[in-house]
Amino acid sequence: MQPLESLTREAQDLAGKTEHSISWHKKGISDNEAEVARQMQICNACRYCEGFCAVFPAMARRLQFDSKADLNYLANLCHNCGACLHACQYAPPHEFMVNVPQAMAKVRMETYTDFAWPASLGKLYKNNGLTVSLAAAFGLALFLVLTVMSTGTLLHEPLAGNFYAIFPHNTLVLMFGFTFGFAILALGIGVKRFWSEITPGQATGEAIGEAAHNALKLKYLDGGHGDGCNDEDDRFTLRRRRYHHLTFYGFMLCFASTSVATLYHYAFGLQAPYAYTSLPVILGTVGGIGLLIGPAGLLWLNLNRSALHGDAAQKPMDIGFISLLFLTSLTGLALLIWRDTSAMALLLAIHLGIVMALFLTLPYGKFAHGVYRSAALLKWSIEKRMPNKLSLGSD
Repeated sequence: MQPLESLTREAQDLAGKTEHSISWHKKGISDNEAEVARQMQICNACRYCEGFCAVFPAMARRLQFDSKADLNYLANLCHNCGACLHACQYAPPHEFMVNVPQAMAKVRMETYTDFAWPASLGKLYKNNGLTVSLAAAFGLALFLVLTVMSTGTLLHEPLAGNFYAIFPHNTLVLMFGFTFGFAILALGIGVKRFWSEITPGQATGEAIGEAAHNALKLKYLDGGHGDGCNDEDDRFTLRRRRYHHLTFYGFMLCFASTSVATLYHYAFGLQAPYAYTSLPVILGTVGGIGLLIGPAGLLWLNLNRSALHGDAAQKPMDIGFISLLFLTSLTGLALLIWRDTSAMALLLAIHLGIVMALFLTLPYGKFAHGVYRSAALLKWSIEKRMPNKLSLGSD
């Protein structure tokens, strides 16, 4: 039987924790945000990781961590590279249980949910997993396949790659203009709310340029020393950074391909299909290859990362988004290769269904992390140029 003194001490500790939790809740701070605050107090006393990424010098400019806005800002500034976890002397199994990447990841999820627009759809972040993503893609692709079947053109004579013979140009513009426009609007309103809360100050051209450079280069996926992140163990690697680059720039090249094709269509009267040597096709092909290699690599890393990294509850959301990116590229390249065959209509319907599923889930999935993180990077670029009147240590 446990000694009475031990039971009394445990009861007192529990009462203290409960009282502390209530005080946090009165300030509108969640349990996950309170955990980040606890860990930041420990890190702020240690400061061993101050040179690792922007989180720690931003932390050092604060003496207290009782502001919800500050906690959300620091959480979205974290790139989850893992370097601080593997360097920390207070990491699990130490009794302090300091695991900054995991604590920050949980708060980031709350940020996306809290600032989501419309607010009622914020809960989709917790449900937008692999099953939902694939079900949406399959359902929309099946709908388009059945639509094409109803016209009797699912299997047809080669049409020289003329997609508009299957789906009229204006129909495609209406379908994807609406879904992509809604995704941009929802993300834009969400990040605007986040930006207003963290009160970033006045953005100068220099600060904007530095933030853009850091975001596009993925500066803080280098572990603070240029050797890269920690994934499944203490070994440093640049794989995450490179796969992220392939994914992001592959996506941007595909977007550029669509933009150039739009310019060709409306400004110069050049109708699709375009030759394999044309600019839209070259951009789309190179981007598509990047969107095959990048997501495949990120999926492999995600499945093999240490359980201490990030929030395990968010893995389905991560994998769902990665899978849609990969399938978008795979079906797009297949459509390009076999566009002058009798299977073109079938491939087109499948590809368009997957793209539409990607656009519809974009505002409520992993894509949001890039938008919110970019805002946090801009906040840091502004903040570091301001006088530091709070920190007792180095700036």
